[in-house]
Amino acid sequence: MAKEAKTNAMRMLERAKVAYTSHEYPHEEGQAVDGANVARLTGQDPARVFKTLVTQGADRNYYVFVVPVLAELDLKKAAKAAGVKSVAMIHVADINKVTGYIRGGCSPVGMKKQFVTVYDESCLAQQTMLVSGGRIGTQIECAPTDLIKVTRGRTAAITQEHEA
Repeated sequence: MAKEAKTNAMRMLERAKVAYTSHEYPHEEGQAVDGANVARLTGQDPARVFKTLVTQGADRNYYVFVVPVLAELDLKKAAKAAGVKSVAMIHVADINKVTGYIRGGCSPVGMKKQFVTVYDESCLAQQTMLVSGGRIGTQIECAPTDLIKVTRGRTAAITQEHEA
């Protein structure tokens, strides 16, 4: 079996002495897989699998939000949590330029720069959570508190409420 190629996110977690588990899932080369399918392919509860969203604030700075794959980011709550007037999703074409990652493989850990990072507070209810490992087909699982510490993040209620 070939030795797994480490991603920047994995190297950063190791440098910070954070225990993590890597999960691989099947995908077509270069094709992003939506979060619900990532959860299914890795055999995980979707409440434990989080996606990384990158926004730009009214102040022109970038902000990173980490939310459950089945949830939607509430831009008003996100802006409030980031302490800016408003935020908007960046264009998919800009993800690599801003973060160093590609769409579908964007991890909150190991971006080109340290951005303000806010995790949906629901992550604290999980013993471990999964985020992108830094490339399509790889997820990393670790304790939410460790991820928050490594990314110098914080938590807030940043998802939309869904009426039942």
